[in-house]
Amino acid sequence: MSNEWAGPLKEIDEFKWEIPRTYKRGMRVPGIIYADKRLLKILTSDSTPEQVANVAHLPGIVRAALAMPDAHWGFGMPIGGVAAFRPEDGVISAGAVGYDINCGVRLVRSNLTKEEVLPVLTPLVERLFARVPCGLGSEGNIRLSSKDTDRVLVEGASWALEHGFGWPEDISLTEQSGTLDGADPSRVGSEAKDRGREQLGTLGSGNHFLEVQYVEEIYDDEAAQAFGLWRDQVTIMIHCGSRGLGHQVCDDYIRIASRTMHGYGIELPDKQLACVPISSEEGKAYLGAMAAAANFAWANRQCILHLTRQAMEEIFRRSAEDLDLRMIYDLAHNIARLEEHEVEGKKTKLWVLRKGATRAYPPGRPDIPEPYSHVGQPVLIPGDMGRCSYVLVGTEKAMKETFGSTCHGAGRLMSRTQAVKTTRGRRIREELEAKGIIVRYDGKQTLHEEVSEAYKDVNQVVDVVEGAGIAKRVAKLRPMGVIKG
Repeated sequence: MSNEWAGPLKEIDEFKWEIPRTYKRGMRVPGIIYADKRLLKILTSDSTPEQVANVAHLPGIVRAALAMPDAHWGFGMPIGGVAAFRPEDGVISAGAVGYDINCGVRLVRSNLTKEEVLPVLTPLVERLFARVPCGLGSEGNIRLSSKDTDRVLVEGASWALEHGFGWPEDISLTEQSGTLDGADPSRVGSEAKDRGREQLGTLGSGNHFLEVQYVEEIYDDEAAQAFGLWRDQVTIMIHCGSRGLGHQVCDDYIRIASRTMHGYGIELPDKQLACVPISSEEGKAYLGAMAAAANFAWANRQCILHLTRQAMEEIFRRSAEDLDLRMIYDLAHNIARLEEHEVEGKKTKLWVLRKGATRAYPPGRPDIPEPYSHVGQPVLIPGDMGRCSYVLVGTEKAMKETFGSTCHGAGRLMSRTQAVKTTRGRRIREELEAKGIIVRYDGKQTLHEEVSEAYKDVNQVVDVVEGAGIAKRVAKLRPMGVIKG
């Protein structure tokens, strides 16, 4: 990581700061950072603003390079970054989209109360841990042939549904209905396909999790009612992505862009942002592969939901239907999509990249599932395993300022290495259990890497999001049981 950033920052208001175009020669647009003074101090400690300024150099970028309040140093583009590009002269960067393509969050409700679950919480967490494989390189029981792999890459969550992993309504409550158009399996390399072939229905490692929670607080009664949320209700949150397949797709296309971008006359301040024109053959190839990896991720989360329902049926000896284990929503991070936004008073098609950021559409948008159209799109913001998570809704201000985007989580405060070093000798599992949180995990250092102190306080991040008007709080969810990779 770089030293503390000392470049120019102009305070626009209490929650918004600008890096002017004049900061670096070659910036095509300003940088905009959403933060209060507390979070800004954190953001400038790892030179995240420098990466924001670097993104502002990319050809075809529109309006501004954006950083959400959870932003932190990432590969090329900060995690928590948003940028939009014109299709005709814009570029696409695999590093700017991210390695874990369509890492996302899925929230499931139940008709169980906190008090009903507490007596069986430990066996429930153990059953979920047994049912849903997790950890680095973890493999599941869903094995794909070459033909099936290609079908998953094209069909996404619909493939899982067709094979008995879920209910039809799950698809309607998934962003993009769980399938991104334009997927081209022929653009996904054999190594990527091999890595994904035995990983469907698995959590993986890192910050991925499956969490049993309860609704601690309701802030917006109308939206909570639309989502089927009520106080002390038990929910399940799933956070994972495209596993080794998506990682390999990103790696492959970073190499391709690094070799070819200079032939298109593209020069950048950071080689990690290696990119190619959206309209180029390399650009089209990456977008086809990225969409395929995104579809794999949606199929993966759909299969994990099915395994979760099975585990809960076994513990409570009731059907998933009887337990009302219904989807609230599934949304994506680390993805590029062609969307329509208003730019200088005109509706314009743009490729919007959200790396560690999520869509936050307001009421009335056709992209929102019908049951939620009057309140807005659910926005799911997980915190860390020891604190809390939030459900919010999108806003009109987000559409006007951030291309309908907001933060995706708390955001890391420490590297994994630093977190392990800082917490050496502590018994993190016992600390969590003292708070009433049962945790099961794979990997010797997992809990130390994922300790609460390694993350920003999600409460502060959500304060900024709501203060800036780019999402509105609906409910707070408190963890009861956690599965970590």
